Amino acid sequence: METKFVISEVLKKSWECTKSQLGILIGLWIGFLILGTLLGFTSIALRDSIVGMFIYVIASMAFSFAFILGYIKNIFQALDGMEPQFSAYSQQAHKIVPFFAASLIACVIVSIGFVFLIIPGFYLYYRLMFFPAFIIEEDAGAIESLKKSWEITRGQVLPLFTLSLVMCGICLLGYILLIVGVFIAIPLIYMMYAETFRRLNVPPTVIEEL
Repeated sequence: METKFVISEVLKKSWECTKSQLGILIGLWIGFLILGTLLGFTSIALRDSIVGMFIYVIASMAFSFAFILGYIKNIFQALDGMEPQFSAYSQQAHKIVPFFAASLIACVIVSIGFVFLIIPGFYLYYRLMFFPAFIIEEDAGAIESLKKSWEITRGQVLPLFTLSLVMCGICLLGYILLIVGVFIAIPLIYMMYAETFRRLNVPPTVIEEL
């Protein structure tokens, strides 16, 4: 099948949108790291309690999932030319359960793929990688989001693999430029993910009109 996106165009659009809201997007990520670190300190006090550690693990996972959902929503807001809103985190909180369920299912499927050699694992990963976007953008359930991701990535695995190499290169460059570069690379990579999703998730009727 024909490639539905051009990496250079995705990178250009993503950089423009990231640059316009860079301060906020970096600040949100730093805030997440600080709060995550503070939450991590509670594990020290609970390390001798099995129940306490269980509660900590659940709370830590819920916090991480809530941030990821809210942050990706912020990314989509920036992509639409809007200023990222803190309200996105509370609005996305109810999607933690379907996000966790879809993540678990995807993890099992991809892991099985890796058991049967590396290539099937990567193939399954790229086919399912957009389920978070469907949960956030279309309020899809766990199974529905996985099915929709499978549909829009049909014939797009090789371009997505190439895109992931570019993302890895950006991340590596961020590390070379020390901490400041990493905090610029992270929102840019998320933006590229969101922009690619938008380009793939175009109804056939719209493509025909274009």
